[in-house]
Amino acid sequence: MIVSSATCKDAPMPSPSPHSRPVRLLLVEDHDMVAEAIRLALERSSDLQVVGRAATVASALADVKRCEPDVVLMDRRLPDGDGVAAIPDLLALVPKARILVLAGEGNGAVAARVAETGGAGLILKARGLSELEDAVHRVAAGEMVFSQDLLGDVLGRLTGRSPGPGANLTPREREALQLLGEGHTTAEISEQLGVALNTGRNHVQRVLEKLGARSQLEAVAIARREGLLK
Repeated sequence: MIVSSATCKDAPMPSPSPHSRPVRLLLVEDHDMVAEAIRLALERSSDLQVVGRAATVASALADVKRCEPDVVLMDRRLPDGDGVAAIPDLLALVPKARILVLAGEGNGAVAARVAETGGAGLILKARGLSELEDAVHRVAAGEMVFSQDLLGDVLGRLTGRSPGPGANLTPREREALQLLGEGHTTAEISEQLGVALNTGRNHVQRVLEKLGARSQLEAVAIARREGLLK
């Protein structure tokens, strides 16, 4: 059974060789069945140990200091916030921890945010448990790891060889984003654009998808950071 957020498995006695003890992993996942499946898959490897499990950003912040994991495997979408946004706070508590984000879906913009905030990588859940196990090992060894279908895009964004978030927004989507930044609701955006409410919702949803945001507030924050708002 996964260790609850109230306790952590004891750390082993210090060893002269970092490879003589298992990699200590804190799992942050709010769905119990998913968390248990991940734990069972990872602990098949004798050099991986799930030392704690949290289900929210708040409990992850409490547990990371107490458990002192080598790797934090963190779901992107949690009941009380965005796992990517929590990366700097986690690293402030335990700077040596390597943070690997697990996401149901993602794009180059989200993956680039993971890297820019200090994370060690992003793996899509659809890639399977064997790839996840390999990613945990590689992250623990100091590598940056991204799902293969995100790798080219994130490298391009980080090196400036591909356009940043928002570069592929249509003129209509840019108008919708500007109105979001001014604090308008979806209904108000639809009215100002002169389109039906469903069409307005579609414009807003595409803005979120293209910016890699999970909410309108996050989309506005990303747009301000990227200089997309006047």
